[in-house]
Amino acid sequence: MASAWIVKRPTKDGKPRYRVFFRVGGRESVPRHAGTFKRKEDAQKRKNWVIGELAAMRVPDLSTLAEPEPVARFAEMAARWQASRVDVRRSTVIQHRTALGRCGPIKDLAIDKITPAEIARLVAALANDGKARESIRKTLTAVAMVLDFAGVEPNPARDRITVRLPRDESAEIEPPDAATVEAVAQRLPLPYLIGLAVLDVSGWRVGVVGQATVGDLDENNNRWLVRAAINKTKTSAWGYLSDEMVPCPELVDVVLGRLPVSQDRNPKALLFPDVGVDGARLRTAIARACRDAGVPAFSPHDLRHRRISLLHRQGIDWARIGQRVGQRNLATTANRYTHALIDPREVNWSEMLTRARRLQSPVRTPT
Repeated sequence: MASAWIVKRPTKDGKPRYRVFFRVGGRESVPRHAGTFKRKEDAQKRKNWVIGELAAMRVPDLSTLAEPEPVARFAEMAARWQASRVDVRRSTVIQHRTALGRCGPIKDLAIDKITPAEIARLVAALANDGKARESIRKTLTAVAMVLDFAGVEPNPARDRITVRLPRDESAEIEPPDAATVEAVAQRLPLPYLIGLAVLDVSGWRVGVVGQATVGDLDENNNRWLVRAAINKTKTSAWGYLSDEMVPCPELVDVVLGRLPVSQDRNPKALLFPDVGVDGARLRTAIARACRDAGVPAFSPHDLRHRRISLLHRQGIDWARIGQRVGQRNLATTANRYTHALIDPREVNWSEMLTRARRLQSPVRTPT
């Protein structure tokens, strides 16, 4: 018949341990372990519980006695998720850290206690603090990914009924016209002027231009290779200094004229070093030039909007535009980057670059 008993077991430290065993049948059944205890009183309690379960015709389930694992707080789970993201670039890691840093209202909540109402309160708190809609969206996206990582189903951050972003009332982007770009160009030293011209002619992101290397240059075709490692779309593409869409042979001459002869070039040197790897140098120079010229301020990224708008005005199809500027989502290219330009004139880079080279002594790119 079913039974339970305690076995006293000596240990090396001289303090015995008490082990509880039981059988669900007679002597022919295999003994089962029901726990080990330092005190006999605790072992006796476990034995009594086992006997009670056997008397009720139940096989003792020890898992019901285990202490439930504490549920992780959101801040702890967010840290685990960030540590797991070995697949993203450093800039993305920083973006995630910044976005999750705005999650104060929910950071101490247990994962299983976060509801759509809590997420909605987080959004409202961020909006009341004056956070931009895009900043709130990035925070909400990061929260949703953390909850996905934690296996929360359904994900409260993806509840479209309760959780809503503030109304988008951002001003429409107005790319700079040719006169504005020329006014800024006249006040930039030649190295920064080259960076400005490359951004306007190529339409590429400033971070991509800033990371271009001498070894990526294709002199024969007036272009440089945009490697997948630095491209936002994770694909390789070409950035053009001059082509049939935007002919600018003067820019090619200036860029090549600042490089050493082929055999003396360092292929790992930056092709446009004064832009800065993250575009910070050129961004600061443009802002100062806008201030000095008394023209509306614009950012390097606004030149991407300008180039795409100009290409569209020329009647070039979206596929070719996307391929030229490295834009993967053609709907985004059409809806977000295309604007009606009051002044569709191209910048006279021939005059700008020629005058700059005449007034400023050329400086070779360090190798």
